[in-house]
Amino acid sequence: MVVRTRALPAGWYPTHRSGVEDSIASWPSLSSPAAESPSAVAAVAPHAGWDFSGRFAAQAVRSLAEADTIAVIGGHLPAFASPLAAREDGFETPLGIIEADAELRDALADAFDERCGGSLGEDEDRDNTVEVQLPLVKLRFPAARLLWLRAPNGPLAVELGAALQVAAASTGRRLVCLGSTDLTHYGPSYGFSPKGRGSAAEDWVRGTNDRRFVEALLALDPAEALRRGETEGSACSSGAAAAALSFALSAGASRAELLGYGTSLEVRRDESFVGYAALAFY
Repeated sequence: MVVRTRALPAGWYPTHRSGVEDSIASWPSLSSPAAESPSAVAAVAPHAGWDFSGRFAAQAVRSLAEADTIAVIGGHLPAFASPLAAREDGFETPLGIIEADAELRDALADAFDERCGGSLGEDEDRDNTVEVQLPLVKLRFPAARLLWLRAPNGPLAVELGAALQVAAASTGRRLVCLGSTDLTHYGPSYGFSPKGRGSAAEDWVRGTNDRRFVEALLALDPAEALRRGETEGSACSSGAAAAALSFALSAGASRAELLGYGTSLEVRRDESFVGYAALAFY
């Protein structure tokens, strides 16, 4: 078995099972109905280090319905790149190996080619957007298999989500999908400070820029989410969220819920900060 080993250092997420369990126990209780009766077909989770956004990612993963396979869709790809899929047989986590679903991956490649006349590239990058979610996925779905995918911030993300549903139907898989997307990256560290600094900038990020991207997802409009993420600088890896929503719509979803929202400022005060949200689609 070829296993993709951990690439992120310990500061991103714990190195052992006990650390994963301790982290989750330290986060506020998940009081949303989504945590009590998980039934979402897809969700969106942030992908920063766990100290900053792990509690929101846990909310998203906890909302997902029981499944045979979970597709985790990351990003960090430009708008006109091809979607990528990892080809390893398994993926290392502090809780053990998650086995890849090779049959579903092949079916997805066929469905995507039929829809778009293109192929899925091979993901060989050591990118954080998928890896940081894997311990939460393994804890929530100990026996499930995984698709490791990355989506571009453009129309092919929507096609990828729709092709996922075609592939799931053709293989008989119970599939759920997690899109890995952060919100506004604001401040001098990110070269994005349209509202200056201080409380006015913080209020604008929370109440306007992040809110508009989240509202597009709540309106079940992946194309608008992509547009806002790219033109307004309100999302990192908007394609991952759009792909997850596209899959959800193809699977019959008709409702979205905002499970949680916050920023890195609640953990550490800084001139540069990032927004985080957890959403679920039913």
